[in-house]
This record gives sequence, structure tokens and C-alpha cells, in this order.
Amino acid sequence: MQRRLVRKRDLEILLTKIAPHPQPRAHLEQYTIPVETATEILYLAAYTYGDIIGKTVIDLGCGTGRLAIGSVILGAANVVAVDVDRVAIKAAVNNAKQLQRDCVQWITAELSALRGYFDTVVQNPPFGVQRAKADRVFLKKALEVGHRIYSLHRSSRANIMALKRTSRKQTPSLTLVPPSSFIERFVEKAGASIKAVYAVKTAIPHIFDFHTKPKHEFFVDLYIIEAGGDDAHG
Repeated sequence: MQRRLVRKRDLEILLTKIAPHPQPRAHLEQYTIPVETATEILYLAAYTYGDIIGKTVIDLGCGTGRLAIGSVILGAANVVAVDVDRVAIKAAVNNAKQLQRDCVQWITAELSALRGYFDTVVQNPPFGVQRAKADRVFLKKALEVGHRIYSLHRSSRANIMALKRTSRKQTPSLTLVPPSSFIERFVEKAGASIKAVYAVKTAIPHIFDFHTKPKHEFFVDLYIIEAGGDDAHG
């Protein structure tokens, strides 16, 4: 188990070696999470909130494995990664082998088939651009199977406007912002609570035919949520 502090730059370099999805599909919104974004999330979870080192971690919609493998690098006790796409899982297995971090349990399955309970959930779900409400399915399952949840969602219009007004200044890589009223209600209805929301600047390259720019930069909101129910792992 990793106890030594991993430098952020070292984590970023290792995550850079994880190949993106070889055949992404637009309807599944298969955008590989950018290395910088994955690094920020994992570093925050590990060293600010203490939710990675020695913990059981599950990555929902793992894609090619950046968050799952990164959790192993930072010292998670056990990591499970789930995706419905066999091609993505195969790529993730190869990525883990290349980095000699092949202790992740990779599962090809629908979220509805998933059972169990974990200390920490990390996820970069579809934002619901191609399929309306797709992110709600992921958030609902995360609230069922995890105690502390790290979940990326589209920034609210209010947060985007506020961040644009400060764009002339040096914007931190993580900026505390208020939650969207919808996600706040969704979480509270499940008996959980939002601990913090961070705006994260991210980008996606030109992948699909409908993309018009070489790279699209935008903000997403990282929700840190504490679920109700029994914490089976103390």
C-alpha cells in the first residue's frame, strides 16, 4: 500500500501514459478524462480529504482507467472499476499492465448490476448532452454504493458566468463554487450531503465529426458528497 507522498507532477506524468479510448462513441459521451483534471481530483481526494490511501475505491464508468489506476498509484487498498464498454475495459487492462498497476478489478457491466459498498467513489459520468439525465443514473448508483463520492458534472450557468468575470485574473486550478439547486435537492433526497463543490477547468480534444474546434476548454463542477447509511469500512 502506498504510504509515501506521491508528488503531483509524478502522478501527472504516469497518468499521461494511460492511452485514451481507441474507438469512442458519441452516444456514450466517451471523453477520456484529461490528465490534468484526473490529477487534480485524485490529489484532492487523497491528500486534502483522505479518501484514497488505504481505502476501497470504485470508479464508475471507468473508461480506459485514469482515475482507477491513479487511485492505485496513490495507495488505495482495493480498486474496482466498472464500464459497460468492453473496448474501454480492454484498453484499461492494457494500460494497467503497461504501468505495472494491474491489481485493479475490472468489470464490464451495467451500473444496475453493481452491488457492494466502498469507501470512495470516483466518477466522470456522461453529462447528459447526448442522452438526457445520463449523469443522474451514475449519481444515484454512487449514492447507493459509496460513502464519499467524487463526481464531475456540468457547471451551472451562474458558476460559469462568475468564473468568466474573474478570467482576467489568475484562476486557481480548483475554485470553490456553490452547488446547483437540482443536484443539491437530488443529494438531499437520498439522505446525503454535499461537502464541497469545486470548479475545475478542463478540455476535450477534437474527437467526433460534430466538433468544430481543435480543443474545447470549459469548466466542470467536482462534487464531493457524503452519503448516508452505514459506513462499512469505518
